[in-house]
Amino acid sequence: MAYDPTNKVVVVTGAARGIGYEIADQFLQNGAKTLIILDILEDIGLKAVKTLSDKYGEGKAVFLKCDVTKDLEKVSEEIFQKYQVDVLVNNAGVLNEASFRQTIEINCTAVVEWSMKFWEYMRMDKGGRGGTIYNVASLYGFQYNPWTVFYKASKYAVIGFTRSLGHPYNYDKTGVRAITICPGFTDTAILTGNTWDWHKEGFENVMENEVILQTPETIGKAVVDIFTFAETGTVWVKENNEPIKLAPLCT
Repeated sequence: MAYDPTNKVVVVTGAARGIGYEIADQFLQNGAKTLIILDILEDIGLKAVKTLSDKYGEGKAVFLKCDVTKDLEKVSEEIFQKYQVDVLVNNAGVLNEASFRQTIEINCTAVVEWSMKFWEYMRMDKGGRGGTIYNVASLYGFQYNPWTVFYKASKYAVIGFTRSLGHPYNYDKTGVRAITICPGFTDTAILTGNTWDWHKEGFENVMENEVILQTPETIGKAVVDIFTFAETGTVWVKENNEPIKLAPLCT
């Protein structure tokens, strides 16, 4: 397949703001045909669409209100009836160490369910035309330290799932590429999520003294930059404002 963002229809979850919004912006900047923003934040999502439409043209961006844990069937049916989707970016996420269940439902279960729905839809061996699925995990998906235990569990799972789904054995049959993106510490609303009380001081010390905080724009650009060449099943890390690179994972 030719991997070129030009004229692609792209769906991004959690794209009203932050990393998701910047991924949307970069795809449109690089010639995407239509960008479908999914988010539970309706007011912010509609403002995002207006901004992108003013920037790239009327109708280039579309907003659908969506809770990724509840609205898969309804929203995906609406999308598939109107568009021929080429790219899905599962970006919606949460940092909530007060709730293991919510963390897993949003960060992991929803990612798996949305991936499989669009994977089946895109499969060339079932009449689709192939495509790309990006799943946004985290640098914390393979780092070892004591912080954000539930968040790490969810992101470890996303990496394992996406690597396996994107294995060349599966790609050769389906024509659907699956790639994992692992941002490091990025200046987004997720950093205001709650941690265990007795972890708070240590985690804040890490953020203040051990990492270089990135902007969401750098992540959005990096995601689209690798679109043309990233191999299926690969995991990419973008941290400390360094260039995006392959993760040092075992094969």
